[in-house]
Amino acid sequence: MTAHATAPTDRPASDAALTAAPAITAVLAFDDERDTGQALADALGVPCLPIARHRFPDGELKLTLPTPLSGSVVLLRSLHRPNEKLIELLIAAPTARLQGAERLLLACPYLAYMRQDIEFTPGEAVSQRHIARLLGQHFDALVTVDPHLHRIASLDEVVPPGCRGVSFSAARLLGDFIAAQHAHDQLPPLLLGPDEESAQWVAEAAAAHGLPHAWCVKQRHGDHDVHVTLPEGLDLDARAVVLIDDMASTGRTLIEAARLCFAAGADTVDVAVTHALFVGDAMDALRACGVRRIWSSDCVPHASNAVSVMGRMAQALRGVC
Repeated sequence: MTAHATAPTDRPASDAALTAAPAITAVLAFDDERDTGQALADALGVPCLPIARHRFPDGELKLTLPTPLSGSVVLLRSLHRPNEKLIELLIAAPTARLQGAERLLLACPYLAYMRQDIEFTPGEAVSQRHIARLLGQHFDALVTVDPHLHRIASLDEVVPPGCRGVSFSAARLLGDFIAAQHAHDQLPPLLLGPDEESAQWVAEAAAAHGLPHAWCVKQRHGDHDVHVTLPEGLDLDARAVVLIDDMASTGRTLIEAARLCFAAGADTVDVAVTHALFVGDAMDALRACGVRRIWSSDCVPHASNAVSVMGRMAQALRGVC
């Protein structure tokens, strides 16, 4: 289950923190997130400025940022396929400051490496802690959506002092969208989480419109091997079901849940997720098992994007200025 933090934990206020932060002046975006960057810039009422990339024959990158910069600058980067993008951020952030950015805010709709949050066996790297601290050293604030947090309540527990860590959930936005899609149905759709971790998240998506909801029980035996069971006493006969989760990667958990729904008599099964990772054949496999429609937020650019979180992201960014 994703922990939802809407405000950072308390920290002693420094003299600098008591001074009004400069206004947001621009959004910096890479070419593969140009549309998302423009949507965020429009929501903030500032220009979207491109970061140009050049790849040398040996694989190294050269980045060119707009200049000059001033005030508080937002750098947008969603960290799906994260390894190269982390290098981009480590180059772009200090360069933005050299070009005049007084404060640097990272808008990171999908924050990678959050799942490994404890050392399960000796020697395992706790990537959540290390990546959050690494990014926090280069940014004054980090704003993300539905990070995969289980054992901490807030990003502020893992980012270093001097960086504000703020997250919000897309669950309510997805719930609004689902309710609109089923507005004329005789029965409201049932929102179903694929595992126990999704309980609070599914409940949040259902709350605004009073949609019925439940969640499955899952046992994971490997990256591609999961076992899911429906909750006892759940009546799915002739029901429209929407499987809802914070992310879809291989899609195997969603596929298993969809099969169970159809076996229990569900009329239709749709899928709605915040982070549309959908690696490999995940999309084809979901459709092959009978899933009708697949919706996602624009946290990760994908053909399934149907719900924008950029307006909410703009509000969160204003809140850390």
